Amino acid sequence: MTTTTLAADHDPMGAAILDHTKGICQGPLTVHSSMFDDDEMPIDHLFRSLSEMPRLEQEALSRARGRVLDIGAGAGCHTLALQERGLEVKAIDISPLSCEAMRLRGVSDVECTNLFSPLLEGTYDTILLLMNGTGLAGKVSGMPRLLDRLKQLLTPGGQILIDSSDLRYLFDDDDLPSKADGEPYYGEVDYQMTYAGVEGAPFDWLYLDYPLLEAICQANGLKCECIMRGDHYDYLAKVSL
Repeated sequence: MTTTTLAADHDPMGAAILDHTKGICQGPLTVHSSMFDDDEMPIDHLFRSLSEMPRLEQEALSRARGRVLDIGAGAGCHTLALQERGLEVKAIDISPLSCEAMRLRGVSDVECTNLFSPLLEGTYDTILLLMNGTGLAGKVSGMPRLLDRLKQLLTPGGQILIDSSDLRYLFDDDDLPSKADGEPYYGEVDYQMTYAGVEGAPFDWLYLDYPLLEAICQANGLKCECIMRGDHYDYLAKVSL
């Protein structure tokens, strides 16, 4: 987890988002992983309206209150939905191209910054980390640092709304990696994206089962509550001081 932002020539998702905003399509946004077959991410999915969002995201947005920080805002669909409700929302993303697209789409407060940058200041009543928010930790070992940073940005009485999925369903019980054997946690995934000749750098992404999220939160002085479970081993959690 660095404090940097992305260079435009290594930002396939940002390029796809900005192209879509301008009505351009230069092919699929392809997701590569050593764990899975190549997959194409539908770019329209990043532009969905409130009514098109999964139930977990709708529930998270319905619970947002006060001053809101939308982390990894992408195309800004969550930010725009909250703006329409009249909430004060700050959208941040490490992609300058995505931030340009959000401004074009009408997001009023956009900052191209990394969550871990010391230049990101202020406190918020609601912090959103949606579309697998635990992914920002990269690995299980990165969760305490992520939570510590979120605590710095949270007002007393504030809330962190974060979602993730348990990838246990991908494994037979006998094939599930075991920490006792020193194997990596089964929700630690490596990804790389490509779009229209733009190749992004490989990155780690974490899918975290809820009991482990709750245990890590408690170990770091935070309360954790599972608000809702989805239909595909996913869940929405509320974390607070």
